[in-house]
Amino acid sequence: MATTAEPSILAIVGATATGKSALALDLAQSLGGEIVNADAMQLYRGMDIGTAKLPVEERRGIPHHQLDVLDVTQEASLAAYQRCARADLDAIAARGGVPILVGGSGLYVRAAIDTLDIPPTDPLVRARWQSYADDHGPAAAHQRLADVDPVAAQQILPTNTRRIVRALEVVELTGRPFAGVHPERTYRRPTLTLALTMARKDLDARIGIRTEQMWALGLLAEVRELDAHGLRSGRTAPRAIGYQQALAQLDGQLTEAAAIEATAQATRRYVRRQESWLRPDRRIIWLDAAAPDLLTQALTAVRARAQDPGQ
Repeated sequence: MATTAEPSILAIVGATATGKSALALDLAQSLGGEIVNADAMQLYRGMDIGTAKLPVEERRGIPHHQLDVLDVTQEASLAAYQRCARADLDAIAARGGVPILVGGSGLYVRAAIDTLDIPPTDPLVRARWQSYADDHGPAAAHQRLADVDPVAAQQILPTNTRRIVRALEVVELTGRPFAGVHPERTYRRPTLTLALTMARKDLDARIGIRTEQMWALGLLAEVRELDAHGLRSGRTAPRAIGYQQALAQLDGQLTEAAAIEATAQATRRYVRRQESWLRPDRRIIWLDAAAPDLLTQALTAVRARAQDPGQ
């Protein structure tokens, strides 16, 4: 069970394929913890292979939260996730467990553990900007964003229509720059964040192997089944790395080899964005994912923080 020698919240973060889930399981067993997911795509029911979601039988009996809470036709909402994830973290602590937040979706992690007021949303305003992007193209929408919020436009890719539309919506509703609504680097309650890192060449190789395994394990069949249940009608799920490429393969636009390679390359690009999101955060303790004594190092960091919470 948890004691005063443990932080209120333990967050395990890092790039895709660095081994966050395995470390989280080890820590949960050692500390009496429960796991709260912070991977946006693992929120979706049925999106298992392509998100590397741990099967129930591999969870060692440890309770997991914020998995399989959305249908693929639903749009993931940061505000809804924040409410639910925080409720889970608080409830775990209240019953004497160690809440362990695990995931690589940077903004979702920060929404759960940091001070962050999520700006309002208005379906009509969003629909209007989405219609503009559909009619004039993402480049034109990106230029509109650059006109009203040049900092946000620099931070958002001109091809990322969803983020462009959301930024335009926020600017219109709040009158504030979208770039100004990022979370403060202030924990909402005592937290220790551990991040896993790995040599780039080793991580790139691991991503290649992992991607091939996804197809071998049946990702194409998983996507075909999800497609039959409305995957393409969703705004978030069909854009997930691996699922987008598998859909292209099903449509005959990519061969299997090309879909696998495109997925691996997209994952490697995503990993670099994850790393750039985490690096500026000086609160994070970085651990070598390949260290043979990784668990010991992690437990040492937990106990050191408990002895000196102000460090």
